[in-house]
Amino acid sequence: MKILLTLTCCLGLAALAGAEQQNNNQNQIKKKGGGTAPQQQVVAPQTGKKFKTTGTGANPHVQNFQQPNTVGQHVNKTKVHSQVTGQSNVNSPASKTTFNKTKNVNINKNVTVNKNFQVQKFNLGNHPKGNYQAVKFSQNYKIAGAQNWKGSKYVVFKNYHPQWQNQWWWSQHYNHISIVFGAPYYWDAGYWYPAWGYDPGASYYFDGPIYASNPEMDPGQTVANVQSALQQQGYYQGEVDGVLGPQTRAALAEYQSAQGLEPTGAVDEPTLETLGMA
Repeated sequence: MKILLTLTCCLGLAALAGAEQQNNNQNQIKKKGGGTAPQQQVVAPQTGKKFKTTGTGANPHVQNFQQPNTVGQHVNKTKVHSQVTGQSNVNSPASKTTFNKTKNVNINKNVTVNKNFQVQKFNLGNHPKGNYQAVKFSQNYKIAGAQNWKGSKYVVFKNYHPQWQNQWWWSQHYNHISIVFGAPYYWDAGYWYPAWGYDPGASYYFDGPIYASNPEMDPGQTVANVQSALQQQGYYQGEVDGVLGPQTRAALAEYQSAQGLEPTGAVDEPTLETLGMA
């Protein structure tokens, strides 16, 4: 019986010693940082990128970044055009942002202005010096090609249509009436027009507007100065007679084309501006 009690006590003491040793080993492991903690997954709130931390004892400066899964996603790399001027695409770099401009500005770099031309007073007489064929009045007349001329300064040619009125009517409606080669013209908003019917027997050699810088420059003097300017530049070889005839109109069209203007063959505002007369 004594032997049995002795054995039981020895076994109990051995068990206590083993448990104490195990507790000491665990405490030493914790102090060395050798324990493993469950991994945590953190999502950055602004970027959406995921990274893992390794818990207690991990190096806080080493992060394992993981990009969001892009499999099956479509990345649109096309430049976005802003519909409002000055608005940029906030999802793309500023240097790659393009703007949708509603207005297309076309600058003609071929236009030159003659700043040395001097307007003269020509002695034109009462009748044309050359043989010109007079045009006939037609209420439905339209200037050929005018509908294709682009720009606000050519609208007057698109909208022009002749009208026949008597002398009293013209005098009541327009303050400036000028007689050139026996033919009356009326002044309206920068242009001279044939006053058809003012003198039923008058002859016109061009049916359409003639631009002038002011009403003091009658259509005959305006055309004569245009002829002189074109002559100086080598486009017109005819006589300076103040008649807007076929040769003068051909010279005008050639000059206008060379300047990048609409080849109207008429005395219009853009042409007088480049000739230095406007």
